[in-house]
Amino acid sequence: MTEETPGFEQEPDVPTDSAEHGGQQPEQQSGDAAQTSGPADEAGPEAPAGDAERTALTAQLDQARTALNERTQDLQRLQAEFSNYRRRVERDRVAVKEIAVANVLTELLPVLDDIGRARDHGELVGGFKSVAESLETVVAKMGLQQFGKEGEPFDPTVHEALMHSYSPDVTETTCVQILQPGYRIGERTIRPARVGVAEPQPGAQPAKGDGDQQAETAADEESGGPEQG
Repeated sequence: MTEETPGFEQEPDVPTDSAEHGGQQPEQQSGDAAQTSGPADEAGPEAPAGDAERTALTAQLDQARTALNERTQDLQRLQAEFSNYRRRVERDRVAVKEIAVANVLTELLPVLDDIGRARDHGELVGGFKSVAESLETVVAKMGLQQFGKEGEPFDPTVHEALMHSYSPDVTETTCVQILQPGYRIGERTIRPARVGVAEPQPGAQPAKGDGDQQAETAADEESGGPEQG
């Protein structure tokens, strides 16, 4: 028989390797699981973030296009207003120039009338003639035109009738005498022609022209001559 020593118990043998490995395996497995699931968890939120960023960029692009269209329309409107302003200024400048020239030439009209009367009386000779011709050349270059001739129909828009008479030689109101010539600059009349006019004689038959007389003569010859009483 084996004697057992009282007070001492024999501990069973426990393999140390299995115990150490058994304690570390759960930690390693949890770490591997965490590493495996990490990229999958991170990949999930990236897709919604990319869509939101793309939407924001699209909205900004639309805003930029809208602002560009508005600025383009503003620029076109400003260009149109500037073109109208430039045309208006040019028109006003031309009008002011014509008015200034007309005012100067209006003051010279009495001098031109004196030159015309001197020419009609044969007094335009010598140095006075040269000065008069030079003045007429200058005013012609500035656009001054003289109008008004005997025999032309009376036009109240460009003629001023100072004398009135009747004549059997006219078929309409006609200028038969030019008292003072008229002057214009382009289409602008600065002084109407002052004339004497003649109207057809009341009850008078219109004067027959040569063509009418020849037609009557030919008709008489065909009918055997004029009828005799």
